[in-house]
Formats: sequence, C-alpha cells, structure tokens
Amino acid sequence: MTTPEQQPPTPDPALKDRVYRSHMGIAGGVLMLAIALWLGIDALIRGEGRTQWLALAALILIVPLVSAFTLRPAVYANDDRLRIRNPLRVIVLPWGQIAALRSGYSNEVVDNAGTKFQLWAVPVSLRARKRAARRLARAAAERNTPARGDRGGRGGGGTGLGEFGFDAPGTDTDAHGLVRSDADQVMADLRELLEHRGDAESAQGEVTVRWAYEVIGPVVAGFVLLLILLAVS
Repeated sequence: MTTPEQQPPTPDPALKDRVYRSHMGIAGGVLMLAIALWLGIDALIRGEGRTQWLALAALILIVPLVSAFTLRPAVYANDDRLRIRNPLRVIVLPWGQIAALRSGYSNEVVDNAGTKFQLWAVPVSLRARKRAARRLARAAAERNTPARGDRGGRGGGGTGLGEFGFDAPGTDTDAHGLVRSDADQVMADLRELLEHRGDAESAQGEVTVRWAYEVIGPVVAGFVLLLILLAVS
C-alpha cells in the first residue's frame, strides 16, 4: 500500500496554463485543409505524369502553411509567464518582462525593451466590438443610466484605443458582463494577471524567442520543389 510520503507530487494548480485560441480560425483552417487534401489527393490518384508531382509539392507547401496560420496559434498564460505560439515563432515572456498589453486593430504584447509581439490567437473583431457597444448601450438605456465608457459614441477616451475603448484598464462593465467582445475579454484577463503577477519573484526571467523550424522546413521544401517542377515544365 502506498504511503502519503511515497505518492508523486501533484502539479501546482496555480501554474496550470490558461489556453486561449481562435475558434473561428480553427474552423476556417479545418475547412481549408479539407479542401486542399481533397483536391490534392484526388490529383495524386487520378493525375498522370508531372501532375502528381505538382500535387505533392503543393500539399507539402500548403498543409503546413495553412496549419501554421489557423490551427497553430495559441496563447498560454499561468502565474509565472505568458507563452505565445504564433505561426512561425514561439515567444515566452515572464510577467516581469512585460511592459504592456495593447489593443487596437490587433492585440499585442510589449516587453520592457519595447519589442512588440502580436497575439495571433486573439484576433480583433471590429464587428464583435460594435455588437458589444450596442449591448452596452441597450443595457444602459434599460437602467436609465448613461454608460460612462461610451460618451459621445466613443469609448475609453484617453486610453489610446480611439473608438475601441472596451478593452482598456478601468473601463466600466455592465452587470451582465456584456461590454467586452471575446477578444477584449481575453486581453482584460491577461492584463489582470500582469497586474497581480508582474512583481512576483517567480515571474521574473528573460524573454525567449524560438523559430518554428518544424513549420518553416516543410514550407521551404514544398516551395523549392514546386519551383523546380514549374521551371522544368
């Protein structure tokens, strides 16, 4: 019988990653991959001569490229660091190295050296922001209380986001949580983690950037093979 001293240690729940991904991006990527595989496999089976080689080269190029820009992007956050998996790079930033999380026409993180990294997994949807603004306006009208974050049809004056003020620190939220779009809510969650963990001892360290050679290699190989086949045709 195993004694308590012999049991393996359980991982600290505080270090468990929160994962943020674009569900619409994944759905679009799956659809594009299905079409590419359907056409490519059909050309491999039914094609003749150089057609089969062209189909193979195109698949080697397209499949990892589409996967990289749709299925691969993700953001992982825990109490110690933010890990960003973009199409061609993986960036790890301890919270102590992050200067700001910004939103405008894209979501990005800025480190203490001033380097900007885009969050591909958290794309900005202007339509979603407008829907959130309309819901906020309706909720405010029902309460007969003006929405302070929506003065003059513009939200978050002075936040640096122009008309997109839903995402700024200190922006008011209504009682039903209808102010922010999904992407802006993710950024608000990340800002909260940065505020609480930025000075923690375990959240210090160096920023690391790694190129995704497992994506770049197949894409370059497929591109070169395709060029060679087209050149000799």
